[in-house]
Amino acid sequence: MVGKPVKAGKLLLALAGLLFAAAASAQSGEALLEAKGCLGCHGLEEKKMGPALGEAAAKHKGAPAKLIAALREGKGHPMKVEATEAELKAMIGFLLAAQPSGAKPAAAAARPDNATCLACHGNDKFTPHLDQERFEKSVHGKRLCVECHKDITEIPHKKIAHKVSCVTCHDDLWKAAQKEGKTQEHARLGVVVDQIDRYMRSIHARPNREDQSRTNATCYNCHEAHYVYPVGSQERADWRLSIPKACGACHAKQLEAYATSVHGKAALQQRNPAAAVCSDCHTTHDIDRPAKESSKLVITKNCGTCHAASYESYRDTYHGQVHTLGYAYTAKCYDCHGSHTVQRVSDPGSSVHPDNRLKTCQKCHANATAGFVSFEPHATTNDFGRFPQVWLSAKFMIGLLAGTFAFFWTHTALWFYREYRERQSRKSRPHVLTNDLPQAQGRYYRRFTAIWRLAHLLFAVSLMVLTLTGMAVLYAESAWAPVVINALGGPKSAALIHRASALIFAAVFFAHLAYILTRVAKWRSLAQWLGPHSLIPNWQDLKDIFAMFKWFVGKGERPVFDRWTYWEKFDYWAPFWGVTIIGVSGLMMWFSAATASVLPGWAFNVATLVHGEEALLAALFLFTVHFFNNHFRPDKFPLDVVMFTGSVPLEEFRREHALEYERLVQTGELQKYLVDAPSQPMTLGAKILGFTLIGAGLALLVLVLVGFFGSNG
Repeated sequence: MVGKPVKAGKLLLALAGLLFAAAASAQSGEALLEAKGCLGCHGLEEKKMGPALGEAAAKHKGAPAKLIAALREGKGHPMKVEATEAELKAMIGFLLAAQPSGAKPAAAAARPDNATCLACHGNDKFTPHLDQERFEKSVHGKRLCVECHKDITEIPHKKIAHKVSCVTCHDDLWKAAQKEGKTQEHARLGVVVDQIDRYMRSIHARPNREDQSRTNATCYNCHEAHYVYPVGSQERADWRLSIPKACGACHAKQLEAYATSVHGKAALQQRNPAAAVCSDCHTTHDIDRPAKESSKLVITKNCGTCHAASYESYRDTYHGQVHTLGYAYTAKCYDCHGSHTVQRVSDPGSSVHPDNRLKTCQKCHANATAGFVSFEPHATTNDFGRFPQVWLSAKFMIGLLAGTFAFFWTHTALWFYREYRERQSRKSRPHVLTNDLPQAQGRYYRRFTAIWRLAHLLFAVSLMVLTLTGMAVLYAESAWAPVVINALGGPKSAALIHRASALIFAAVFFAHLAYILTRVAKWRSLAQWLGPHSLIPNWQDLKDIFAMFKWFVGKGERPVFDRWTYWEKFDYWAPFWGVTIIGVSGLMMWFSAATASVLPGWAFNVATLVHGEEALLAALFLFTVHFFNNHFRPDKFPLDVVMFTGSVPLEEFRREHALEYERLVQTGELQKYLVDAPSQPMTLGAKILGFTLIGAGLALLVLVLVGFFGSNG
């Protein structure tokens, strides 16, 4: 008897449950359709994105269980319906009960909205899945899905191929903005279109070598199509750190190496937002093969985006100057520091660690010696603590340049003022009164023989070529420098021309030196060494300088000079200093292995600095002070051809070198120096040559000044 009441109780409970479920189903069928999202895609009696629900239920009126099973398994439906069997029965029962006797004709399918798409794709068990919150934060979040997925016209849609064209979409939008005059409002869109144009020229847009039916990489291989975030947003910053993994999908070996580098650890492990990722070095939309020269140049320049100070100091080296000129054969950042595996200098595994540096140098300089190790590729002139030799050299050269031009440019300005004023007042200039020499009327005084004139010409031409080829490298960042270097056939050709010109210059210099030594060897007295025929400075030169300045300011008469003036002596001795500084430093850099075998590496830093600064001093002095003294001062303007004809009118000689003229007259030696006036063809040729050289010198002066102020601006 005990068992019967228990069985009866269970039966009553089961009946009550069925009745409750049936009641619940009958009461909540319509509510369940709404809650499960069915009404997002389907209407009850009209067709929306999918078929009308009543119509679909009617087709399975005779077999509702089959429909329920299909929905639960996802057969014939984009996704499994997450509902219990009782809930499904309730929904289908509601639909069958609500089905009218005459069904309305199906309405035309409306354009799916995002809510409809997200009803399926927003489900985390649906593939592909879309995170609605993340998508709505993206730059595409306000656009309809079907604006990109144009081949989807109805819901449910069939399984389709991936046919989204980022290029066409953005181009069309930009053209519409241009047509409507809304380019300012959509300025960012214009940036994107420009990026697309650059992408279309990149290696990623080219056909894949293995499968030419597709490109190497599309927009959505790099960008997460649904999650492209605005510039400056936190989401974009987080996405940026995922770029290495996106690149690694195709470049697995490079990703593996990058992960071990200082950059990779900072980005992948430490999540440092400032860490360098692939696109920081290789660029984003312009990317091309790293082996191309243009790519090497871009990658090196991109290193400077993060390492600005190091990049600037690198550009001051010969390696960097050639890079700036647009050539990639000299050492780049990654040649020394490594590329994907770059480590900190202090890391024993770094290629520029002191223990590994010589081996790294020997990759390019096979005969490099231990002296190379102490070369400072990033030395600066403003850090005495780290680079004392460079600092001292720089300060010395600045003092030398400042002192030289402070004196001589002041001298030039005052001389021009005084001489111009005297010419304006037509003041007579002879200072030495001598008896007229009838036999000297119309004659010329021979100052320079043919060999001296030839030496001067070779000196002038070789020096101008040295200036052109040297300054084009020193001021490589100037707009004119690459033009000159390209015209010369590139840096290697320019270097050969530079060295050939240096050899010519040096040959003339040493030939002259040998000649002078044979002459002075005959001098036996101090009077000869310091006399009027000697170019050695003496006390009279110092007196002449003071007398000249007194004349400049109107406190004395214009001084008279002997065979050589003090400024001519300075012009003569300046090359001795210049050849020593420029020549020795040039030889050190030319024969680097020999230099490094006896001198420390920082000697190259000093040699590079003084070579360029002394060359600058020489160029500025020659094309300003020397040109003024000999051609541009009022008494000489516009050209003095004495160094091309070798002779000067006797009257002019008497004015310029009165003491020499007087001595020659008194000793009766003047006659042996008198020559006929140069022929007209010779005079014309001398003027053409003179103006050509002066024009070339002034053009070089302009280029040097543009380079100087451009690099120090």
